Amino acid sequence: MSRRTIESESSMSRRAFFILALSSAIVGGAFIGLAAQAQTYPSQSIKLVVPYPAGGGTDFFARTIGAKLSEQLGQQVVIENKPGAATIIGAESVARAPADGYTVLLGDTATYAVNPTLYKKLSYDPMKDFEPVTLTGRFALVLVANAALPVNDAAELIKLAKLKPGELNYGSPGPGSPHHLAMELLKQRTGINVVHVPYKGAAPAVQDLLGGQIPMMFLDLATGAPLIKAGKVKALAVASPKRIAPLPDVPTLSESGVADFEAWAWQGLVVPAKTSKDVIAKLNDAYAKAIADPVVRQKIIEAGIDPLHGTPQQFTDYMKSENAKWAKVVTEGNIKVE
Repeated sequence: MSRRTIESESSMSRRAFFILALSSAIVGGAFIGLAAQAQTYPSQSIKLVVPYPAGGGTDFFARTIGAKLSEQLGQQVVIENKPGAATIIGAESVARAPADGYTVLLGDTATYAVNPTLYKKLSYDPMKDFEPVTLTGRFALVLVANAALPVNDAAELIKLAKLKPGELNYGSPGPGSPHHLAMELLKQRTGINVVHVPYKGAAPAVQDLLGGQIPMMFLDLATGAPLIKAGKVKALAVASPKRIAPLPDVPTLSESGVADFEAWAWQGLVVPAKTSKDVIAKLNDAYAKAIADPVVRQKIIEAGIDPLHGTPQQFTDYMKSENAKWAKVVTEGNIKVE
């Protein structure tokens, strides 16, 4: 072997060693950086994105736990409302945010389980663009009717709807909302034909319900309970598997003849994909302590929200099961949103 060949191979070996050493340094440095980030997190304020306007149930929940989260994390938790497009605007902003734990999303059923099927072109993928932190709560849904509608329970409503196919309308806060899909599920399970009238939010839908422009709809308990107690609307049934404590005299839909009917409006915390597991664990722990506070918990329960906490994996599994459930409802109902 010539001297030049030996020198060439030696030079190649040195270059290969240098490249390997550099790669190891980069990977090692990145690992150390992530470890350091997890140890010092949080070192600045955290943005909690609410994909709804201020004043709604999700916003109320965020602001109720926000102060306690700030206490637990030692940094201010700032609520940022980014409403619009069935939570897509807020969700997309978090999906594109840095994976450092300083941007958190409080999304809901539509964000994580309905939009992927409802929209042909969705700007985010809930299973790929987010890391689940925890399921936070669920809102019981109540089937209500205008006081003038000649029915007193769900069975009578179903009977009336079958006698007048296509003549009865129902409202919702918007296409793809839990309220909308709960009624679509009821349609599919009972064979009734009622017409959807979508609104831009719960407030205008409730206004028309009270005014008699629409005869019925599903309402979340937080919104519906005051109206029911004031006698302004009639509670026909609840969509939960069991009766709920705030409305003990209102039967479930299962009791009303629609076997195994269950529908909730639910919500949960996620962060951008590739966020450190240690950071996620800190957020999960802080939320667990915040929701365990007796005053915070009581406020949430009184608002008609069932407070929940679980592991990231439990939330992942729940998202997958709900995605499959509502995808079937959307597909069978040929529900489309342009």
